[in-house]
Amino acid sequence: MQTQTIALIDDDRNILTSISIALEKEGFKVQTYIDGEGALIGLTRNPPDLAVIDIKMPKMDGEELLQKLRKKTSLPVIFLTSKDDEIDELLGLKLGADDFIKKSGGFSIKVLIERIRIQLRKKDISNNLEDTKNIISHGKLKLDPSQLECEWDNKQLPDKLTTTEFLIVKELAKRPGIIKERAQLMDIAYREDTDIEDRTIDSHVKRIRKKFKKVDPDFTAIETRYGSGYRWNVS
Repeated sequence: MQTQTIALIDDDRNILTSISIALEKEGFKVQTYIDGEGALIGLTRNPPDLAVIDIKMPKMDGEELLQKLRKKTSLPVIFLTSKDDEIDELLGLKLGADDFIKKSGGFSIKVLIERIRIQLRKKDISNNLEDTKNIISHGKLKLDPSQLECEWDNKQLPDKLTTTEFLIVKELAKRPGIIKERAQLMDIAYREDTDIEDRTIDSHVKRIRKKFKKVDPDFTAIETRYGSGYRWNVS
């Protein structure tokens, strides 16, 4: 099996060193960057399998870096932050992060590594499902699971769906008209990670809608069923 590469972007060299050592012991290759500008160049030239990005950095912060990355790739991204404010978490997910971990309150590198493994397994699941060779089409929607590509009304989304977002859309579109509870979508999107709350799925869905509306301002295919979950409109 090919060794997977993790990119770490953080201006705290002590954190870079400690996480790098832990990841290398687990068999990962590691790329490290101390600012967003250098990371953007490096990640574009040598794409890793996943990136862990600190939000607050010099030159280019994590939010701007992620926005630029999302125009080019659906690379799984985990945000790190020193703040405890829940607004930061929601902001991170709205920008397109796949997961979010706070450095404060007893930050655990072991937990981070497990979250990394979850995202990588999720990526593998998406790539290796039996139907990855089959294009999923419903109305204006076209999904290519093998490439994680999404089209709406014959137009590719300008901002690619993240792996998490793609799995949510795929699950909803497989059974149009069927309500998927938030817990079901969390199982699909996060698998073994049980420390996920309903608002996380809500934030992903808001982000998905925003991406579709860039090609269709009237996009309404994902319907919220209050108290239940979401469904893909049959019309």
